[in-house]
Amino acid sequence: MARARSPNREKAQKIWIDSGGTKKLKDIAEELGLNESQVRKWKSLDKWDDLKGNVPFTNSNVTNAKTPGAPKGNKNAVGNEGGAPRGNSNAVTHGFFRKYFPEETIEIMEQISERSPLDLLWDQITIQYTAIVRAQRIMFVVDKDDETKVLKRKKTSDTMTEVEYEIQHAWDKQATFLQAQSRAMSTLRSLIKQYEDMIRVGQGDEEQRLRIHKLKGEIALLEQKATKDHDKPIEIRIKRARVKPDD
Repeated sequence: MARARSPNREKAQKIWIDSGGTKKLKDIAEELGLNESQVRKWKSLDKWDDLKGNVPFTNSNVTNAKTPGAPKGNKNAVGNEGGAPRGNSNAVTHGFFRKYFPEETIEIMEQISERSPLDLLWDQITIQYTAIVRAQRIMFVVDKDDETKVLKRKKTSDTMTEVEYEIQHAWDKQATFLQAQSRAMSTLRSLIKQYEDMIRVGQGDEEQRLRIHKLKGEIALLEQKATKDHDKPIEIRIKRARVKPDD
């Protein structure tokens, strides 16, 4: 069954048109308690920009409103039973998924279907960028003396216990981090390029253009910080320690 059209969809459109198209989408979203991306999706689907300057939703000065429907005697709709054409498959896709997928998955799919391709791409950019920033904390190297001792193998016998550790030196960890970040940054740049290409062909508004410029500035600062003092040699050492069992 198709989902009912949200009443907030009309409210959001009216607020925007009444403002002359000047009110920011995020402000409309806050006023109605909605997600900004949802309002942006409605704006794109309902072509709000084409409605600017047209007659508002309600106009008390209009007195000669026409009766809806075809003129009297018109037979254009004779034999038309209404509804979608026979064989229409509007609900087939979700019906198919509902048969095999868990309800939780269906709910996620329905929420995703309300987002525009540009919003979905922005979500990917945000997730990728968040992972990169989070890695700064996880893989932080304090100084050149920062070492991490990692247990690789432990073997116990009747007479002794053999333990093998891997000692990760500061330059080891820094080099590993830089390599991982380089790959992550490459993926992020690719996503940003796709986003900018979509903006360039008119699929975004001013707010969406500005947020990608802001993000690119943050990424530039992050790269500058991460690549500081990275030209150190890579060295891997493995130390073994033998521990005698207690008497």
